[in-house]
Amino acid sequence: MSNIARAFDHGKAFIPFITCGDPDLDTTARTVRAMARAGADLIELGIPFSDPTAEGPVIQAANARALSGGATTDQIFALVRDLRRDVTVPMVFMTYANVVFSYGAERFAATCQDIGMDGLILPDVPFEEKEEFAPLCRARGLDFISLIAPTSQARISTIAREAEGFVYVVSSLGVTGVRAQITTDVGAMVKLVKAARDIPCAVGFGISTPEQAKTMSAQADGVIVGSAIVKLCAQYGPESPEPVAEYVAAMTRAVREGGARP
Repeated sequence: MSNIARAFDHGKAFIPFITCGDPDLDTTARTVRAMARAGADLIELGIPFSDPTAEGPVIQAANARALSGGATTDQIFALVRDLRRDVTVPMVFMTYANVVFSYGAERFAATCQDIGMDGLILPDVPFEEKEEFAPLCRARGLDFISLIAPTSQARISTIAREAEGFVYVVSSLGVTGVRAQITTDVGAMVKLVKAARDIPCAVGFGISTPEQAKTMSAQADGVIVGSAIVKLCAQYGPESPEPVAEYVAAMTRAVREGGARP
């Protein structure tokens, strides 16, 4: 069983996302450690990119701040190497194909293995083009995470059968960002996945409140939150770790409650 699969072992998983280098890499390190202590089951680390097409304005701005602060892929690899001295929760990178290509895909995957990363999410790589990356990841013990969206209906079963780690269920059309309401029938998408293969499904895009987290965790195996956490990082800057940890603890409780059997 992969480390990522183990994140879902004890029940419903809460998965926070953070943009590395926003506001600086030292704050990122302290925030990741705080999230792990607060109960995060798996942590997504964003490697900043100049054109993050799947992201809304909040995470776009975080990417711009991180890049203007000088954050590089090599520095982020060094950050993870340091985190792995004491952070044991599974961690995955979320970035874009261009970041991996420009670094060298084989070298990128080898370094991920070396520093103790567990998986990779590339939201701009369609399922049909994943063979450019998935075999390299597999050879290095990394799960290449597949995404499904409300528009994927006809392909969900095919994607599920080949998925690794967990399936990232995109709850809303469009880019990432906080949403007042999520109207997609997430439960139906999860059922299609499970009918094809018994693999964990985690829902992301638009979730920000404990109430939303509770509702979504009743329909899936985990909940992913990015924009709401990145907003806290923008608001508190170097003082982010404490408010982010409080938020993660509250969301983790809500996810567990949503997944509890009556």
